[in-house]
Amino acid sequence: MTEELRFDGRVAVVTGAGRGLGRAHALTLASRGAAVVVNDIGGGLDGSATGEDPAASVAAEIIGAGGTAVADTHSVGEEAGAAAIMEAAIEQFGRVDIVINNAGNTGGHPTFGEITEDAAMAVIRTHLLGTLHVTQAAWAPMVRQGYGRVVNTSSGVGYFGHPRATTYAAAKMGVAGLSRALAIEGAEHGIAVNVLAPIARTRMAGGVFGDLDAHLDPELVSAVVAYLAHESCDLNGRALTAGAGRVGELFVAATPGHFDPGLTPESVRDHLVRALDRTDHQVPVDAMAEVAMTAAFHDIEL
Repeated sequence: MTEELRFDGRVAVVTGAGRGLGRAHALTLASRGAAVVVNDIGGGLDGSATGEDPAASVAAEIIGAGGTAVADTHSVGEEAGAAAIMEAAIEQFGRVDIVINNAGNTGGHPTFGEITEDAAMAVIRTHLLGTLHVTQAAWAPMVRQGYGRVVNTSSGVGYFGHPRATTYAAAKMGVAGLSRALAIEGAEHGIAVNVLAPIARTRMAGGVFGDLDAHLDPELVSAVVAYLAHESCDLNGRALTAGAGRVGELFVAATPGHFDPGLTPESVRDHLVRALDRTDHQVPVDAMAEVAMTAAFHDIEL
């Protein structure tokens, strides 16, 4: 029999946990023994106030099922709000072991020419700055205890693009870059940072997935979140995509490329096929590893 992954004694903060994916993540972690800070401002899809308190509802649901949870309604988009979330975790439970950055909004679906700075910043503030603020607030406690698991929510929209989602795509790919850098910095402190790109039936997704919706239970994504958040998971700096029972990896790679010590525009044109040839591509562990691919053409070892 496979040993069940448990989180007894662990404390998890889940943002945007009042509905959809965040709710499923919180319930999954709590059902496996984690004490959970259920964070959600109760906002609409555009981030506006609705007067609802879904965080309290989910926390009550966890407690009613015999779990441990506390609700929090601070905004992840503000540095002070993120700090308050972590203060709540430490005040209630004495530590923070797991951060699931899930909070998000859509900002609508304008064409690129229709995007306003206010609308763009509303999306970036929640997805990218929210991930930064919350993780930074948890960083010092995790460094002190020499342990942490961070799961940051990106999207296939960031990696591959989608119509009328320019700002959302930029924010989500920013989360991916942030996560890669944090994974390198956190490794020496026992902190693993990974990325999740979910595909699920949620309020934010609407009906975009058509007939696939029936198979896109959020709980099937939460299974991957629980694995990435567990102490036995040795992945770091990776991006997993999950939905409808499928789990895979998203990654950025580099081609070996074409080398010409006297490179000209004409040389680029004439050897473009070779430059773009993905045969024998590499997945650099960091930025300097990609630079090393260039250095190798000059017989220089970095």
